[in-house]
Amino acid sequence: MTYNPDIHHRRSIRLRNFDYASAGAYFVTICAQGRECLFGEVVDGTMVANDAGRMVESVWHVLPERFPVIEPDAFVVMPNHVHFILFLVGAPLVGALSLAVGQDTRAGTRPAPTNVGEVVGAFKSLTTHAYTIGVSQSGWPPFPGRLWQRNYYERVIRDDAEQEKLRTYILHNPARWAEDEENPLV
Repeated sequence: MTYNPDIHHRRSIRLRNFDYASAGAYFVTICAQGRECLFGEVVDGTMVANDAGRMVESVWHVLPERFPVIEPDAFVVMPNHVHFILFLVGAPLVGALSLAVGQDTRAGTRPAPTNVGEVVGAFKSLTTHAYTIGVSQSGWPPFPGRLWQRNYYERVIRDDAEQEKLRTYILHNPARWAEDEENPLV
């Protein structure tokens, strides 16, 4: 099917005029393509990750090496999706940048700003690459076209109470799998 603007309406869920490179906390959900359960299973309310699920979690833990301006927070891998909280803490200056009037500022540089989309894109790319290797070398189930759905859900966390509520949601997500809208058996 080709794109038809009269029937294909993609409404953005992002806050209008918000800079997603701003320091702050973000809640993110990324779903496997077709909600395929590729990362393990929930047994008696506990997520039991398979090798692929453990790989996804390991990529989460190494993201700060790629993006020093992020601080990972709560994370859960589910059979067919992940939830996490991510902090963008700002890009530090690199080099000897002086802002004094009349001084040469060429010695200093600032890394390109990181935004939530770049972090999610890298996460998807790294996990897809590793999963593809797992398919060919370890017999993991192949995925249908893409490992992850095209988009993702994110929410700007506005205060400490909301942050704690979302951390609790992430922590208890496996226990609620039987009612989860991402569960293909519901």
